[in-house]
Amino acid sequence: MHHEETATLQKPRYGTIQDDERLSAEEMDERRRQNIAYEYLCHLEEAKRWMEACLEEDLPPTTELEEGLRNGVFLGKLANFFAPKMVSEKRIYDRDQARYKSTGLHFRHTDNTVQWLRAMESVGLPKIFYPETTDVYDRKNMPKVVYCIHALSLYLYKLGIAPQIQDLLGKVAFTEEEISNMRSELEKYGIQMPAFSKIGGILANELSVDEAALHAAVIAINEAVDRGQTSVTMGTLNNPNAMLRNTQEALAQDYQDTLSQAKARKQEQSSGRRSSVATEERDVYEELLTHLEIQGCIHLVNIQAAIKQVNQAVSTQDQTGLMAALRLEALAVLGVQESNGHWYLEHFTTFCQHKSKDGGRTVVVDKEEIQRVVTSCNDFAEAEKRKLEAVAAINTAVRLGNAGETVEQLMNPEAQLPIVYQSAANLYQAELFCLQLQGGRSGLSHEELSVAVEMLSAVAVLNEVLDTKDPQAVIEQLTDSPLGFTNMDQDNLNRYADTLIKLRGEALAKGQEFLTWNDVQKCIDTVNVQVHEEHERIIALAEINEALNSGDHEQTLAALLLPTAKLTGVNPVTAKHYHDVLQHTKQLLCQTSGDESAVLWLDQIQEAIHTANRDEEDALTLAGAVADINRAVAEEDSHNTLQALQVPSAGLRAVLPECADPYHCELAQRQTSSATNGSPDSVWVKHCFKDKYDYYYNLETGQGTWEQPEGFEYRGGQLAKDEIQSVVSCVTAEYNREQLWMANEHLVTQLQARTRGYLVRKKHAKRMDYLRQQEPHVVKLQACWKGYKQRKMFKNRRNLFQENVSSIVKIQAVVKMWKAKRYYSQRLQFFKDHEKQIVKIQAFLKANKARHDYRTLTGAKDPPLSVVRKFVHLLEQSALDLQEEQEVTRLREEVVTNIRSNQQMEKDLNLMDIKIGLLVKNRITLQDVVSHNKKMKSKKNKGSTEDLTRGDRLGIKGLSKGKRRKLEAYQHLFYLLQTNPHYLAKLIFQMPQNKSTKFMDTVVFTLYNYASNQREEYLLIKLFKTALEEEINSKVDQMQDIVTGNPTVIKMVVSFNRGARGQNTLRQLLAPVVKDIIEDKSLGINTNPVDVYKAWVNQLETVTGEASKLPYEVTPEQAVSHEEVRNRLEASGLALRSATDKVLNSIVSSLDNIPYGMRYIAKVLKNSLHEKFPDASEDELMKIVGNLLYYRYMNPAIVAPDGFDIIDMLAGGQLHVDQRRNLGSVAKMLQHAAANKLFEGENAHMTSMNNYISHTYEKFRVFFQSACDVPEPEERFNIDEYSDMVTLSKPIIYISIDEIINTHTLLLEHLEAISPDSNDLLHELLQDLGDVPDVETLLGKGAVDPNDPNRESALSQLAKTEISLTLTSKLELLEGDDKDLKTLMTKTKKLIVDVVRIQHGETLPEILETPASVIQESEHTKVIERRAVQDALTPEGLKSSPAVLEDSQLPLEQKKRKIQRNLRSLEQACVVTPDNKYQDLVNEISKDIRYQRRYRQRRKAELVKLQQTLTALNSKTAFYQDQMNYYDTYIKTCLDNLNRKNSRRSIKVDGKGENKGSKKWKPQSLKYTAARLHEKGVILEIEGLQTNQFKNVMFDISPTEDVGDFEVKAKFMGVEMEKVQLHFQDLLQLQYEGVAVMKMFDKAKVNVNLLIFLLNKKFYGK
Repeated sequence: MHHEETATLQKPRYGTIQDDERLSAEEMDERRRQNIAYEYLCHLEEAKRWMEACLEEDLPPTTELEEGLRNGVFLGKLANFFAPKMVSEKRIYDRDQARYKSTGLHFRHTDNTVQWLRAMESVGLPKIFYPETTDVYDRKNMPKVVYCIHALSLYLYKLGIAPQIQDLLGKVAFTEEEISNMRSELEKYGIQMPAFSKIGGILANELSVDEAALHAAVIAINEAVDRGQTSVTMGTLNNPNAMLRNTQEALAQDYQDTLSQAKARKQEQSSGRRSSVATEERDVYEELLTHLEIQGCIHLVNIQAAIKQVNQAVSTQDQTGLMAALRLEALAVLGVQESNGHWYLEHFTTFCQHKSKDGGRTVVVDKEEIQRVVTSCNDFAEAEKRKLEAVAAINTAVRLGNAGETVEQLMNPEAQLPIVYQSAANLYQAELFCLQLQGGRSGLSHEELSVAVEMLSAVAVLNEVLDTKDPQAVIEQLTDSPLGFTNMDQDNLNRYADTLIKLRGEALAKGQEFLTWNDVQKCIDTVNVQVHEEHERIIALAEINEALNSGDHEQTLAALLLPTAKLTGVNPVTAKHYHDVLQHTKQLLCQTSGDESAVLWLDQIQEAIHTANRDEEDALTLAGAVADINRAVAEEDSHNTLQALQVPSAGLRAVLPECADPYHCELAQRQTSSATNGSPDSVWVKHCFKDKYDYYYNLETGQGTWEQPEGFEYRGGQLAKDEIQSVVSCVTAEYNREQLWMANEHLVTQLQARTRGYLVRKKHAKRMDYLRQQEPHVVKLQACWKGYKQRKMFKNRRNLFQENVSSIVKIQAVVKMWKAKRYYSQRLQFFKDHEKQIVKIQAFLKANKARHDYRTLTGAKDPPLSVVRKFVHLLEQSALDLQEEQEVTRLREEVVTNIRSNQQMEKDLNLMDIKIGLLVKNRITLQDVVSHNKKMKSKKNKGSTEDLTRGDRLGIKGLSKGKRRKLEAYQHLFYLLQTNPHYLAKLIFQMPQNKSTKFMDTVVFTLYNYASNQREEYLLIKLFKTALEEEINSKVDQMQDIVTGNPTVIKMVVSFNRGARGQNTLRQLLAPVVKDIIEDKSLGINTNPVDVYKAWVNQLETVTGEASKLPYEVTPEQAVSHEEVRNRLEASGLALRSATDKVLNSIVSSLDNIPYGMRYIAKVLKNSLHEKFPDASEDELMKIVGNLLYYRYMNPAIVAPDGFDIIDMLAGGQLHVDQRRNLGSVAKMLQHAAANKLFEGENAHMTSMNNYISHTYEKFRVFFQSACDVPEPEERFNIDEYSDMVTLSKPIIYISIDEIINTHTLLLEHLEAISPDSNDLLHELLQDLGDVPDVETLLGKGAVDPNDPNRESALSQLAKTEISLTLTSKLELLEGDDKDLKTLMTKTKKLIVDVVRIQHGETLPEILETPASVIQESEHTKVIERRAVQDALTPEGLKSSPAVLEDSQLPLEQKKRKIQRNLRSLEQACVVTPDNKYQDLVNEISKDIRYQRRYRQRRKAELVKLQQTLTALNSKTAFYQDQMNYYDTYIKTCLDNLNRKNSRRSIKVDGKGENKGSKKWKPQSLKYTAARLHEKGVILEIEGLQTNQFKNVMFDISPTEDVGDFEVKAKFMGVEMEKVQLHFQDLLQLQYEGVAVMKMFDKAKVNVNLLIFLLNKKFYGK
């Protein structure tokens, strides 16, 4: 890198040769070259810094600048800088260079260079400096580009557009390495370095006549300024050639002074920039003023004079002078209006006064401030005018009485009124109408309206606040708003709020819409009155409490009767009781509150009064009832007494009618006894009411009082209520007790019985305790007695038996015989009854024994030979095995053939799609489409069987020994490549990516038969694993390279698993949910706010039939601001979530359906990345796995289900745009979720989905983790090193001659990289093959006639011939070679199997040492004969090798001897040992048996799988056939339509058509001059010819008889120079490939698109 020169940095030596150095000629030449490279680097740095100053952004380092300029982006930005009208930013392709950084150069990058060249032409830079487009894009002549940038900088500097470029020669240091590298680059160009120092002179010579005159006039002005004579200077300024504007004679001196100062400043600056460059190489404008700078000085002087005139008019308050100054052209003030003159003067005066206050001095306004003041005045005057118009409109609307119109006028911003609420329209109308009536006919002024509207708006807001029922908000509104209510007391604000809320509710209930200002004021006054009354009442309550404290009930009564207290029900007669009750209430209040000074409140006092009044009534009633009871008792009538007692007013409890007489008797006794306690003549009795108050009752008058009467004496013989209640209670209790005993007599009896039982149980327990204490003695007594009885019985029985011994023996014998017969008969009958069950049990036992033996065979470490012998028959190949092998081979061949055929058909159909698309756009002729269709049909009709037969019949498949050896060598080679994946893995990465991809698509998949069986799928997966690990270790530097790049292995894994074998999986996985989304007609997902907005606007216009007032082009932010758009986006979001959930659930629930290969590669990818990047988190690894499983594998199938056979489509059918958008939106959501990538930036409108993305990612994360949890391939496919040993058929591949040659060539080219070890088997195999053969060698001599003119084409076609190769290992079973241990081991095992099948034994040595019997030899002979018959029926490809057949024909004893010899050889090689009786061999045989069983199971599964695959391939073939038929129908329709067209058409389907007329068809030619074609843009330039010479070149374009072919002739000044054939199809192909410019005649550069347009227009009528 370069560095700026510092104080300590020595100037580099490049540029000079010091005198003290004596250099040779070679050294001087070397130094010269180094100097050129250094100078060019300095010029590069100068150009870089100048462009950075212009663009205000950093450019690549100097050594990388040439590469950075190739895409033309910086050149396009430079063009936008000096010619913005010519080149806008939008026209710069890849402005942020994102595409360039990701994929490199694109042909459209040349557009940027073309834009730059056109921009330079627009500003007038001479074309002598222009580089070619290829000089930039292809980096053919970058010094010419830098040279042009230097010339452009000087030219723009002279025009005053750009800064001056710096001179950095000798000021910048570069390393030796950088200079040497640049020197090498310059030598590659092979061009002469441009003369950068002569740019100024060349530029001056290239200027036109007008520019030269301008240049001379500018120099004359500079000289006049130097002389200092004002008149001379003014004369040069007025020179027409100077092209200066707005010069004024009155300002001549000012022009002189300003120009002198400017030139002095420029000379001072240029003197500081002078360098070591020679004087003649410096530009004259480094010290002279340019035309633009002179014009700038004139403009500056004019502006200063005009500003001075404005300030003078303002200071003198001269309105006329101010208007004249404002109209001066120098100021260029916009919008000056005569009617606003007084406003201008007033505002300028105010503005100057404010500025002088801030600065403390008189301030002169400048040009910008003048324009701002004028604009402000115009706006102010316009606003005042509109305000008056708005006020008049408001008064008119109020008079008309339309509330809606009134509010609309009030809300007019031009009225400049306070805020207006549309909901209060009726309030504004009513109140303003009243004000208008009061004001008279003139209406309301703006001030009156402002005050009224402000107050009415506040009232409206107050009503809305009242509706919220929030007291605090109401208080704030009352205090803060400009309502102006009177008599408001801050202490009553809460009362105001509560009352107004209540009043608002009542008004609404009555139908009143608003509370008016008067209603609110009235409410405030009412609250104030209520508060005053409450205050007076509080004073009255205080007097009542003081009266209670005094103890005088009269004073209490007087206080209660105060009118301000507003107490009800006060009776003066009850004054004493009022006092007592209030006293009692106060005492309770003091006790409960703990406050002796507590006082009674209004509600407590009122409640006490009511209580005292009730007490008055209750006491009088009670006293009367008690008097009646005493009277009834005195009359000695028990019935009357009972009735008196039962009176409710007496309040007596527990009075029973049954006790009437006892009540009467007892009460009479009490009455008699109390007669002596009082005066018999008194009429007063006293009652204690509520145990607190004394009440006096007059028996004669029946009245009572709370105050004790004067001379009170108690009446004797009168019972009080308490005494009467006591008597009643005692009598009732006695009666109830008597009734209780009578009612519970049986309970008493039970109680007695329980008591007696308790006594008996107590006695029994005591006896039991005694017996337990004596238990040992009791047991002894019982034992002695029982023993005595048993001994006596035994003696009697023994005596009886001794007396009858013979009889007992006879009886026993008879009984035993009878029992045995009966048991035998029953058992025999049982077996007969259960014969079937017994057979099943026996079979179960045998099977159980067999299973036990097989478990021993498979599970035991060393299975016994006796067990192995039972299963060796499984190693024999049966007829069914041969039949299944033949069927598998046939199906595999058919599957591979169909896959190749389908791939070719798919390529042909894709090409047909492209050609039909070009035909529709008239880019190719119909004849081309018809020709391709014929080729496609011929390929289809040609069967592959013919190719295979021909390949087998000719060349390498011939019967000669040499050809056979060559064939076997290729079979060994491809077997090695197939079974050793590291060769192919290394080979893939030795080739370019495009070539390696093609190699994978053809040779590799062919080599593995497209994984048509488990073995080949296992080997292909091992290849993918090895290649992926190799790619990650060698090419991946960062984890994100897997995501951002396009790894070869990842691409091929996905392509393979998504191809013919994986489509069923994707179809099962995605077809149901994708079909639901497609068929849901109501589903419309669109998350683009601009698209939603446009759809909404279109819908409005469609419905209304009128143009919408809404703008059509909006930004996403503007679109989202509309409520309807937000609603539609929300609905789309909900639909998107629902659809995404369906697809996600289908994916995560179908984990087992994902191909094993994809899951295993995902596991390998995760483990390999974790091994290389151990610091990577689990989340980062899961995102990489998600990129593979979802984004690469599933996402394309969701976006384009028709392209991946996920859904069934009819021929020619396609998805609707809305359906594709729905699927694309779902795929985008799942893509973001799989990567946990939140929406932001351009997708900011979808940020509401981020929570859903995070939630979905967690589901995906679990899914990806589960997907990586798969077994290794060896476990999955049950394949090991012995698999190929027991396979009946050898692997066969079907490969073309061309693929064999390509593979052989690539292996030889990259042999050292693939296999560095020269002893490797690959080297040996390639040596056996020799050099790469040609096609004819492999096909055989005479395959193509040597004299055939199309011999090369025929050979190319024959190279696609397919042959079958039966792959074998070179080291496998070599005939007669017993030295190979692996081969010897295999042969020995086969011999042992033949022996142990015939001869039994516990160990192998025992069998080998025991001679065979004649029967065993005979049985062995039968086995050999049966095997020979079977071998005769076996197809050639499935037969065993001759060496194996020879061993199998030996007699039994010879086989045993050969086994012993082989065992000794194996012992010497330490493979087996006799110490364990050759158990190792027995173990190997058991492994072969197990694998043979697994192989048969896999073969059956493979048959089913192949049949399913073949069915799917046939279905796809049928689909392709439908497509071909559809295209065939389309072409026929086109031909029919073409035949119906007017015969005068000049272009026909083929060149053989004839006109109906008699005249012969003559082509019409077009003639254009090169100048005319240059104007049309068809010709861009002609090398070696100036533009002004184009008029002398004539082009003659005429169609030929071949459709689509044209002949172009070029003539210069009438002399025919060249002619060229132009094929229209080639032009269309160039256009399709994106090529914009082509060369014709190797000199003329032609715009391809415009040439096609011209031909279409003139010859095809397009």
